[in-house]
Amino acid sequence: MDLSTVVGLVIGIVALFVGMMLKGVTPDTLFNMAALLIIVLGTIASVVIAFPMREIKRVPKLFGVIFKEQQLTSDAELIKIFSGWADVARREGLLSLEAKTDDIADPFLKNGLGLAIDGQNADYIRDVLTEEVDAMEERHTAGAQIFTQAGTYAPTLGVLGAVVGLIAALKDMNNIDALGHAISAAFVATLLGIFTGYVLWHPFANKLQRKSKEEVRQKMMMIEGILSVLEGEAPRVIEQKLASYLSLEERRKLGAEKVTSEKGAGQVVEEA
Repeated sequence: MDLSTVVGLVIGIVALFVGMMLKGVTPDTLFNMAALLIIVLGTIASVVIAFPMREIKRVPKLFGVIFKEQQLTSDAELIKIFSGWADVARREGLLSLEAKTDDIADPFLKNGLGLAIDGQNADYIRDVLTEEVDAMEERHTAGAQIFTQAGTYAPTLGVLGAVVGLIAALKDMNNIDALGHAISAAFVATLLGIFTGYVLWHPFANKLQRKSKEEVRQKMMMIEGILSVLEGEAPRVIEQKLASYLSLEERRKLGAEKVTSEKGAGQVVEEA
């Protein structure tokens, strides 16, 4: 579960209801069937019109991406993997890594290492893997655009709902009390439109974009690691090259772990 998504939703909903109660508005005011129909069904209709059905069918999966924690191998762990592969490849040859492909869970990394083992040159591998990353990024962008457009349509539909409510309210102006209640209900659609647009749909789109950028960044790191192993670079050189993808804190942590590991290995040698 993506904790930030859930926490943000809870805070947003609590802020809305508490703010309404502080202003003397009861929460049940929001449950206006006409306003809900205009905002919810209107937003769905607008999105369905705006995008091809093959992309609309991906919406349930996109919600899964939004609410699930991103399952990516840590950058530090990837550096260790490439460093280990480089050490094996330099001692036993690149073909010796073929036995390790069965242990790779990531299809992208497995495919890249397979291309290197098959003897493909660096330019070909870079082109193939980069095109795969570009295609993935394009799919992710299309998914995020669905929520971006929903966030654009919803507030405008809120205005439409308010106009419809005002038309209904102004039809009969004889009862002032009823008129005030009707006008108040008319603006519920505007409230729902703005709330869903700027607290749900636009943030959902941003979350998808952030997760996509993180995945793209890591896949570019994998490409550099695979090509470095292919070119026979030393493990230390690969570590220094890929460390540029880490934050300063992660670099310090990786360096500390490496020093600890080297000290432990040295102690074992001395004891032997």
